[in-house]
Amino acid sequence: MEDWDKVTSKDSVEFARQVRLDVADILHRTHDSHIGGGYSSVDVLSVLYTRVLHLTTSNLDDPNRNLCLLSKGHIAATFYTVLAHAGLIPMADLQKHVQDGEVYAGHTRKFQTRGVRGVEMSAGSLGHGANVGVGMAYAKRCMGLDGNVYVLMGDGECNEGSVWEAAMLAAKLQLSNLVLIVDRNRLQSYGSDKEVLDMGDLGAKFAAFGCQVMDIDGHDHDAIYRALMTGTSRNPAKPTVIIAHTIKGKGASFMENRLEWHFKSPNDKQLAQIRKELEI
Repeated sequence: MEDWDKVTSKDSVEFARQVRLDVADILHRTHDSHIGGGYSSVDVLSVLYTRVLHLTTSNLDDPNRNLCLLSKGHIAATFYTVLAHAGLIPMADLQKHVQDGEVYAGHTRKFQTRGVRGVEMSAGSLGHGANVGVGMAYAKRCMGLDGNVYVLMGDGECNEGSVWEAAMLAAKLQLSNLVLIVDRNRLQSYGSDKEVLDMGDLGAKFAAFGCQVMDIDGHDHDAIYRALMTGTSRNPAKPTVIIAHTIKGKGASFMENRLEWHFKSPNDKQLAQIRKELEI
């Protein structure tokens, strides 16, 4: 996808559809979980990797590249599939997911010597991505490097105090090259956000901490693209937080807004239903 200017929302929507199909196959085969949170994030990831990041295998080591950090590292299968469809890892490597001796773990991991190309940080213990993103964005500024830092995080991990420390510091440092994207599907491991720990209006909270905030439909590819491009305009000189309102399990009707799909993998019948719905 090196001819970036010609990529449209129609292309990113098709990219997302293909990713959802492949993720269902992978998790059906491996009995791994987190398909619900993966499906809620697919559209944001698809726009990032088809229209915004401009990453190729030839520039993955360029210090001036854009960086995408997956803070909600439990959606590893979805992230690997996005990397494969973006041409950053071989499609054949998706067969290695959670296999013994392979690096494609159930939570994304960055290895120093042998790892998955395109995975910029180890994740799984939530609340870390925003902080790592602040450090990387500040380092880019100090070193005079180009490129932005995008962090995809879950709304559940906003229960972590470390997220708010990151927001405060990012605002203090005026990190206009940092974009935090919150997958606001309102469901976390053991219940709704209101049941577990009601954070109220996340956008208002991030704004109070000094961030530029945008609320969008996290499944509208044009809205996602506009927000991502606006967020790195450097005006105002603030970090950006995009609250992407999403539906857990989006794309498979029987999964949507169902907590159990944080844990379950599709069986034969459910896989057939996913394929039927996504192939229409």
